[in-house]
Amino acid sequence: MNRSFSGKRALITGSTQGLGLAIASRLAADGCDVMIHGLEDAPALEAARAGLERDHMVRALSSGADLRHPAEIAEMITAAARSLGGIDILVNNAVARHTAPVEAFTPASWDESLAVNLSAAFHTTRLVVPAMKQNKWGRIINVSSIYGLRGAVDRVGYVTTKTALVGLTRAVALETAKDGITCNAVCPGTSESPVHHDAIARLIVSEGLSPVAAELQLLTGKQPTGRLISADAVAALVAFLCSDQAADITGAALPVDAGWSAG
Repeated sequence: MNRSFSGKRALITGSTQGLGLAIASRLAADGCDVMIHGLEDAPALEAARAGLERDHMVRALSSGADLRHPAEIAEMITAAARSLGGIDILVNNAVARHTAPVEAFTPASWDESLAVNLSAAFHTTRLVVPAMKQNKWGRIINVSSIYGLRGAVDRVGYVTTKTALVGLTRAVALETAKDGITCNAVCPGTSESPVHHDAIARLIVSEGLSPVAAELQLLTGKQPTGRLISADAVAALVAFLCSDQAADITGAALPVDAGWSAG
């Protein structure tokens, strides 16, 4: 087992399932103590936390902070820093998704998209950077999207915030370049996640398709491979970006989209 992150501490938002949990699991497998975060009920949150601790023999904590509220974000950061002894790695993965044409996109959906997808990453970053600067080491990973690199219909909140997240990444990278801190964005295509597995399941039922055919239909016009992006593959890239070998990679927006953005 590679324990290259032994002694490091990570906070991963939106990490009780899907891509966020895959990232938390990969960092924990490499020896990193972790705080996971999600809005599931207490038993589900505890099950995810205990599973990481049991499977990877690291210390695992959990938070149910509502990222729409800066005060709760601050409480989460304080709890993680106090209980783990600090935060060396920050992964901003939490997301709110709303789908509607711009004229039907509600102000409430817009405000939640900004708060969860963008402002939360700003708040977590501003709160962890001082200690990272003091320690002369830190890694910040913002999980953007293919839609941070290109547009899409009926997703004005998602496209706007994921694009802005790339801008936040670049600004923070330049500000911290001489402090032993890197800040990068990963931009997955349509990846393994509960929301996409649910979409495939609906196609199987509504269209009478096989699982393979349903996946192909979901990905039409997207990934040239015709298959979902592996959550473990994205997690592996995040782990690499957190390593010392990636110390000279900062301010990057790296697509993990099986060639989608190349077309």
